[in-house]
Amino acid sequence: MPSITEAAAPDTLGGLLLGAAERWPERDALVFPDNRQTYAELVECALQRAHSLMTFGIAPGDHVGILMPNCPEYMELLFGTALVGAVAVPVNARYKAEELAYVVENADLVGLVTSSLASEYVDFAALLHSAFPDLADAPEPRALAPQRAPKLRFVTSVSEDTPSGFLPYGEFSAAGANGDRAAVLARQQAVPAAQPGIMMYTSGTTANPKGCPLSHGALVRNGAAMNRQRYFLGPEDRFWAPLPMFHMSSILPLLACFDAGAAMLSMNRVEAGAALEMLERERATIAFPAFPTVTNDLISHPRFASTDLSRLRRINNVAPLEMLRRFQDAFPGAVQTGAYGLTEVCGVISYNHPEEDLESRLTTCGAPFDGVEVKIVDADSLQPLPVGERGEIWVRGYSVFGGYHKSPEKNAESFVDGWFRTGDLCSLDENNRIRYHGRIKDMLKVGGENVAAVEIESFLASHPAVKLAVVIGVPDARLLEVAAAFIELQPGAQATERDILDFCRGRIASFKAPRHVRFVREWPMSSTKVQKFKLREWFDEEQRQAS
Repeated sequence: MPSITEAAAPDTLGGLLLGAAERWPERDALVFPDNRQTYAELVECALQRAHSLMTFGIAPGDHVGILMPNCPEYMELLFGTALVGAVAVPVNARYKAEELAYVVENADLVGLVTSSLASEYVDFAALLHSAFPDLADAPEPRALAPQRAPKLRFVTSVSEDTPSGFLPYGEFSAAGANGDRAAVLARQQAVPAAQPGIMMYTSGTTANPKGCPLSHGALVRNGAAMNRQRYFLGPEDRFWAPLPMFHMSSILPLLACFDAGAAMLSMNRVEAGAALEMLERERATIAFPAFPTVTNDLISHPRFASTDLSRLRRINNVAPLEMLRRFQDAFPGAVQTGAYGLTEVCGVISYNHPEEDLESRLTTCGAPFDGVEVKIVDADSLQPLPVGERGEIWVRGYSVFGGYHKSPEKNAESFVDGWFRTGDLCSLDENNRIRYHGRIKDMLKVGGENVAAVEIESFLASHPAVKLAVVIGVPDARLLEVAAAFIELQPGAQATERDILDFCRGRIASFKAPRHVRFVREWPMSSTKVQKFKLREWFDEEQRQAS
């Protein structure tokens, strides 16, 4: 039987963790506000979870769902699944019953592990019972086969209680406590790098989410590229990445940390006060809020100015230009960098290099990693465009996935001669750095003029009272389509619709200025993105009621 050393192949997820534990066994691997695990402890827990999965029939290639908030068990199960050659499917914790039922069936889940841990989203057991009405009365919790997901054999919850129809977690956990480590390592040693290790689901901002199988080799290589080409981590680094573990903005930083022996800092839920306390207490060196909603909450918190963030040397954000300037000003001791990526390319294919000048870091996303090619193409003619011209960005290389799960028609649309069509509007500068201009489908056609929603959003973000602005296109009798801006104000700030419209007058072209302004306190979110289709539903419903 293989030893851990023999099974620690560096090009699989399980091998990455085993290798890290051999090099840095006593260093922190995963840190939560009330829990921490060294690399050696995480490996031991992952091996136990792996044996539990084997005991309950999970075979190589089977799909195992993980539906829970961020917690140590999440990563134990994700790597346990990888160790036995199965495919981990992180399930969006924000899904409602219909979305959950769709994904469980579409993903061909054989097993699903959830949690009773306090979640900012939902009671997962109740959600599963709503999604699968026959689950509660299932006579055999080891052979469920619910009507809406006939391949699903078992569901268990990290819980002392056992919801109706669930496999008791004590039974599931006990199966791994004294398991055969050698059997797990033999399984791990046989896992090919080309096999999917994780299947992420796209955020579903406009339609049903799509499954994106990502191979072990591509994931591990992309994590190493993030570390070795852009972040230059070491075992002393403390990397705060609090985003949901069902998103690549959490998974990819984790892989980069494991490549370097660094500690990843996470949270069950992101609350600004607790986050600032953790950043200070754990002496974080890297902050990865990534999305403006998180960063805005941090810098708007009353304790932000008094929090000691002196060890932070790097912060990552993706936001409109004026907002990025504000964020960089808020963290003067850290180098702020951006990123370009999407789920289908293992999360990210470019970050700014920390030695780039400020303007480059504010206006571009850096150049692609080695082994990844990009080009800008006219979306209609499919002809390549020169430097500086805006068009659809196409990607090919090691990080590009092989195609959507059970979506042959979508795959036929998405690939051209080995290039993946992203649907993103971008340009390249003379140094091959990517500039992001929005989604192609997120272009407004105002009286015949093309306007990128992100351009208007960036302008509105420069208003001192605006915390976050999101722009959609809405029908107009004269211009066919005009901009409607949904705005969240800074804490304590005040502004009216007339204030925002007056701010735009004379400062941006009249056809770009919003014709409608709505103020919001809470956003309809997918995993990390505002769901613009729901904003359109809100607007349409308002118009129906008004008429």
